[in-house]
Amino acid sequence: MQNAHSFFNQILVRMADIIDYKLFGDDMQIVEVELDPQEGVRAEVGAMLYMEDGIQMQTDTGGGLFSGFKRMLTGESFFITSFVNQGHGKQRVAFAAPYPGKIVPLDLGQLGGEFLCQKDGFLCCANGVDINVAFTRRIGSGLFGGEGFILQRLTGDGLAFIHAGGTIIKRELQAGESLRVDTGCLVALAPSVDYDINFVGGFKNALFGGEGLFLAKLTGPGTVYLQSLPFSRIADRILASLPSGGHSHFGDED
Repeated sequence: MQNAHSFFNQILVRMADIIDYKLFGDDMQIVEVELDPQEGVRAEVGAMLYMEDGIQMQTDTGGGLFSGFKRMLTGESFFITSFVNQGHGKQRVAFAAPYPGKIVPLDLGQLGGEFLCQKDGFLCCANGVDINVAFTRRIGSGLFGGEGFILQRLTGDGLAFIHAGGTIIKRELQAGESLRVDTGCLVALAPSVDYDINFVGGFKNALFGGEGLFLAKLTGPGTVYLQSLPFSRIADRILASLPSGGHSHFGDED
């Protein structure tokens, strides 16, 4: 009787679908997810690259209107798309990274059931993983965090996939160990990591340092993922290369 009760508890604990996946590519990666019948995966709107015949797609708010509005606060889409295998055999669906970088798989079951990521870092996850808004805890972070103002909280026991630009650096911070990083370079962190925003300091540093007025201070213990090329830097370089006034000279008539 005790063994049956323990087995039943294990079923209750495991709520997210158990999915298999493969990563393809190097600098422009895709993740291909293999689903058994009735298994599903949730993804950002527009992230899907291809899906096989048995996959059914449904777009909704991912938990009601309030969930949709909370997602809008993070700069993400109001909607989220679910892909469920309604066929009789294994079926595959693939998702593409939005810009050059890497896809990082996170097994939430092995990470304590929770992880935080940047507002535009989430790519997809197994059905059963919840995606919520996680506000930073300190007023300083809220006022001056820039890209780090709002984080997304991924909770559950299944797989989730996040995307980072450029090269990914994984740091394991020890208790009391601190690291200061550009707010845009922070991709994801364990909830055990303390997160705060510090002023750079110094008149010349603030005006001419080129790194922004504030840096994120991360204090361990816990895992931190950093990216070498946040999308904001790509966008800044593109805007800086545009002709004055934002108009191209190509095709101008005499």
